[in-house]
Amino acid sequence: MIAVTVRDLIDDAHARFKRARLAFGHGTTNARDEAVYLVLHALRLPPGRLTPFLSRHVTATEHKRALHLIAERIRRRIPAAYLTREAWLGDYRFYVDRRVIVPRSYIAELLRERLAPWIARPARIKRALDLCTGSGCLAVVLAKTFPAARVDAVDISRAALAVARRNVATYHLQRRVRLLQADLFSALHGERYDLIIANPPYVSTGVMHQLPREHLHEPRLALAGGSDGLDAVRVILRQAARHLTAAGLLVVEVGHNRKRLEAVFPHLPFVWPQTSGGDDCVFMLECRDLAGAAGAAAAAPRQASRASAAPRRR
Repeated sequence: MIAVTVRDLIDDAHARFKRARLAFGHGTTNARDEAVYLVLHALRLPPGRLTPFLSRHVTATEHKRALHLIAERIRRRIPAAYLTREAWLGDYRFYVDRRVIVPRSYIAELLRERLAPWIARPARIKRALDLCTGSGCLAVVLAKTFPAARVDAVDISRAALAVARRNVATYHLQRRVRLLQADLFSALHGERYDLIIANPPYVSTGVMHQLPREHLHEPRLALAGGSDGLDAVRVILRQAARHLTAAGLLVVEVGHNRKRLEAVFPHLPFVWPQTSGGDDCVFMLECRDLAGAAGAAAAAPRQASRASAAPRRR
C-alpha cells in the first residue's frame, strides 16, 4: 500500500464529496469540513485538532475504515452523524440515530452566553422547559448552563425520548432532567417555568417536497411544520403564557421565518437576537408580551396562506 497521510485522506474525501454533489447542514456546511470530520472520526483522532495530525501516516486498518465511511456517505446520502452515531453542539457530544433529527440549533449558541443580557441572573432560573427535545441535546445544555435549574424535556415521539434518555444518562443528569412524552404543553397542567425553549418542526409543506436526500433520512415528524411551517409555533405562542412565571422568558427557533411570523403576529414585540444564521432564526418574548398571542394565533391560518409561498432554508 502506498503511504497515505491524514491530509491525503481528507483531500480525497473532499474531492469525492464535491463530485457527488452531496448536501450538508447536519453539523457541517461544506464538503471540506465534512471530510475532516469523517476522517478524524474514522482515525479516532480528537475533533478540532487537525493540524498536528495532517502529516501522520495512517495504517491499513485506519485507511480501510475511513474509505468505508466516505463511500457510505456518498452511496447512501445519509447524514454523517447517522454514520458515526454522534453529533456535537459546541463542546457537548450526543448520541444520535435515525429516531431523532441531527442536533443543530441556534439556541445552543445563545445558551453559551447564558442568554445574556436577556437573563441577567442565571441563578434565578430554577425551572426550565425544552419543548420538542428530540435527542435531549438542548435539555442537557440547559441543565449545564443553569446548574440551579430542574429541566423538563418534552417530545411527542417515544422513540426520540429513548435517545434523549441515553444522552441525559451520559451526562448524569437523571435527577435534574425529567423526560415527558406529550404534544407540546399537553401534559404540563399547572406547571410554570422561568425559561421555556423550543426548536419545533418549522419546515413548510412546499419546502418538505424539495428537501435533499440527506434530510429525508430524518424523522418527518420532527421537520414538517404545516403549510407555512408555523403550526407548532402558533400553539406555543397561544399557550406559553400559562406556563411561564411572571418574569419568564420564551425562546423559540423558527428557521429563517422572521418575516412570515411577524406578518402573522404583527402585534407581538418579538426580539430577534443575532446568531451565526442571522437575526431571523430565533425569537424571544417575555411572559407579559404574550397576552395578545391567543387571538392572533386564531386568526393566523388565514394570513399564513399568503405567506407560505416564500421559500425558506433549514
